[in-house]
Amino acid sequence: MLSAKGEDSDKVLGLSMGADDYVVKPYNPQELAARVKSHLRRYTSLGDIHTRRGASEIVNGRLLYKTDERVVYADGEAVKLTATETKIVELFMRNLGRVFPAEEIYRRVWEEESFASENTVMVHIRRIREKLELNPKEPEYIKVVWGIGYKMEKQEKCN
Repeated sequence: MLSAKGEDSDKVLGLSMGADDYVVKPYNPQELAARVKSHLRRYTSLGDIHTRRGASEIVNGRLLYKTDERVVYADGEAVKLTATETKIVELFMRNLGRVFPAEEIYRRVWEEESFASENTVMVHIRRIREKLELNPKEPEYIKVVWGIGYKMEKQEKCN
């Protein structure tokens, strides 16, 4: 949080409302950049709070992703995915419920800037659905959020 309010009570309020850091104006741009880099470094090293550090499995309904093996299981059966499809599924399973624009999926999976990437991502999503979903035409896992992107819906545990 960047604020002109510098009282201790303002800082405590800002941090208690969810800010990860609190910087008071006037500020040193180098210090601000260092703080942002520090937070990004911490986030990328610790990962998403919803994914346990060192967890070797991520479960979502009838899907299981074994991170060490980089294998997805549906109903206990290994699903044959390409390396690219596996990266997309891993992105979704590590971030259940988060919506990713096609451009961001492309950047994260192909690790290059996207240029007219929407069709490429759409084709890969369709192929993943054909392999993971019980009914690909009415997917329960990988959903489209119209005008925004794609997400993996969090499912209840199967018995």
